[in-house]
Amino acid sequence: MITPTDTFKDNLAQLPSIDGVERIDFVDGTGAVLDTIPNAPGKKGSLALYQYLQQEFGTLDAKAADHGLAIFAEMVEDARANPGAHPNIDRLVAIVNGAAPLGIEVIPVS
Repeated sequence: MITPTDTFKDNLAQLPSIDGVERIDFVDGTGAVLDTIPNAPGKKGSLALYQYLQQEFGTLDAKAADHGLAIFAEMVEDARANPGAHPNIDRLVAIVNGAAPLGIEVIPVS
């Protein structure tokens, strides 16, 4: 498990490669896909973070979400000040605040 620093850029450099990952799906307790992060420009940092959380925790519960917020580092303050501007951080905040845990499914490139 990585020890987060004060900057997302530095934390991102510690995360495993996302080569070979097409997308990540977030699933609820019934298995329904609620959201997706594609492997696309502007999404790669979040994709890497959530892949890492899946590898370390297996599911997106409060403990995993809290660690994810530490990795997002300085970006969390802006996300809290501007709800909706950073949905991949908002998801973590919601779970830390009591929302239901989610499954994280890493979908490889086919």
